[in-house]
Amino acid sequence: MAEEQKEEEEVAIHGDVLETILSYVPLTHLLPACFVSKTWNAAVSSSLSRFNKPKPWLLVHTQSIRRPHATAFFAYDPRSDIWLQINQKQPPQHVSPLRSSNSTLLHVLHPSNFSFSIDPFHLTWHRVNPPAVWRLDPIVAMVGPRIVVAGGACDFEDDPLAVEIYDISARTWERTESMPATLKDSASSTWLSIAANTRTVFMMEQASGVTHSFNPDSKTWYGPFDLRPDRSIYFSVITCVGDNLIMLGLLGDAEDVNYVKVWELNGESLEFGKEIGVMPTDLVEKLKGEGTSLNSVRVSCMGGFFYIYNPGEPGELVALEVGEEGWCRWGSLKNAAVSDRSRVAERVVLTCSDVGLGEIAKLVGSGNGIFTLLKR
Repeated sequence: MAEEQKEEEEVAIHGDVLETILSYVPLTHLLPACFVSKTWNAAVSSSLSRFNKPKPWLLVHTQSIRRPHATAFFAYDPRSDIWLQINQKQPPQHVSPLRSSNSTLLHVLHPSNFSFSIDPFHLTWHRVNPPAVWRLDPIVAMVGPRIVVAGGACDFEDDPLAVEIYDISARTWERTESMPATLKDSASSTWLSIAANTRTVFMMEQASGVTHSFNPDSKTWYGPFDLRPDRSIYFSVITCVGDNLIMLGLLGDAEDVNYVKVWELNGESLEFGKEIGVMPTDLVEKLKGEGTSLNSVRVSCMGGFFYIYNPGEPGELVALEVGEEGWCRWGSLKNAAVSDRSRVAERVVLTCSDVGLGEIAKLVGSGNGIFTLLKR
């Protein structure tokens, strides 16, 4: 009897049973499981590839508008549907406003330097000389191995449409052809929506849909293009998935939003391909928050995951997942980084990144990040 009991106690969990169990474990907790044994390491890898694959994380950065401009860092993992706070032992200190380009790129522009970070958890910050033209609210986009900085120039600068390109490998700035004159009255990130793939940056007037594109290799501007498939669109934003362009438009007017629609466009011709989906009415109401109107939205995306929010009411986020087969799934989530204090005293900046066990291991191994699970 004692031997039978001992055998039962020593029965190991393995195979599909173990992999199924691991599929319910948050990604941050799977890292130590990899070191239990070679069998567990293989089971973790198999579980992540077969049962519950990693999904792009939403990363939310808050920065106090008061000195010393303290920052905080939060993350949402859609695979496990959890919010985490990432406690940094040495959080970055930025005197100037922290900004993003709705991608993995975070940047800070100061009279004495230009700082940027492109890794998922922003462990590494690159601090370089500032662009020659002093700017307050420029368009900033990463296009392949280059960062394009355009417009947003101060009033005392000679050319408000000036464009400069920073080559990350060569660590040099280059002045190039200015933005088209048609963008003179809207040449800042306040009025333009920006999207970039590995070859081209797209700049669209949010109110009119008038769009131009710029190729840093050939240093050539193209356009204008009219991106208005429906004349009832009063506001729109763009982003890139792969080589293609994705456009999200608000239809009707700010006081009475009829629809929020999402389209896919060809990244070369900018021709509309298909309508991806229409946001459910109840989610449109959530985007309004406590307000009665919806004047604008922002979107941060990676792959087929889109996080949409109202910059005036960032406490509620709408999530859209688009499958390769064309299906789309809508949902909403509370922004755990937003509090009553942050609404009035903090800047909220969003990025989106692919995060796997490798990225989590780098953060933990750096000694500059501890994950804390936040209560729902």
